[in-house]
Amino acid sequence: MGKKGPLNVGGVLVLPEGFKLAPPERIPEEMKKRVGKVYFQPFNEARPNILVVGPLPGKKYPEIVFPILSPDPETDKNVKYLNYPIYFGGNRGRGQVYPDGKKSNNNVFTSPAAGTIQSITTGTDGATIITIEKADKTTVSETIPAGPTLLVAQGAKVVADQPFTGNPNVGGFGQAETEIVLQSPARVQGLLVFFTAVAGAQIMLVIKKKQYEKVQLSEQNF
Repeated sequence: MGKKGPLNVGGVLVLPEGFKLAPPERIPEEMKKRVGKVYFQPFNEARPNILVVGPLPGKKYPEIVFPILSPDPETDKNVKYLNYPIYFGGNRGRGQVYPDGKKSNNNVFTSPAAGTIQSITTGTDGATIITIEKADKTTVSETIPAGPTLLVAQGAKVVADQPFTGNPNVGGFGQAETEIVLQSPARVQGLLVFFTAVAGAQIMLVIKKKQYEKVQLSEQNF
């Protein structure tokens, strides 16, 4: 207890309405290898298009792949073949709060009041107890769990909210925005047919030009 653990990572992906997490049977084998054994979950039943992941070990998961299933505009009339925005927020750090809401040792602990540090003692489980004597001679204590590095010493004068420890929770939060294009297969097929027709027309023009040049050459020779 009290040792600094590795950094964790997590993220939130906000998809357009109608998009959701792909079920395992719809994920290709190649993508399954990239996804790994990461567990994704919807934000809630009403918002299956918002996906949450983490915390995960940062060293093991430097990259997170979300398997997404897009809606079908042919069966869902609320969805169109358009560009849709996607928002992502990622976090890197250490857990700062326990499930019961109490601070973990991945926080900056501060002075609860102004005064003079009367004593610094060690409590149970390696915790540090700092007792402050205020100007009215009353005392107040702050208990710091094992792990954080102390920045103060006995006899030092402190002000309210002055940091007692350094900040072990290195990391941070980042966000990004991009878009996804929901494309109709018929449009792609039509585009391919158009390209094929244009290429064929170009070839025919070249062949026709060669034939015309041969006719002109034969007439000159005659």
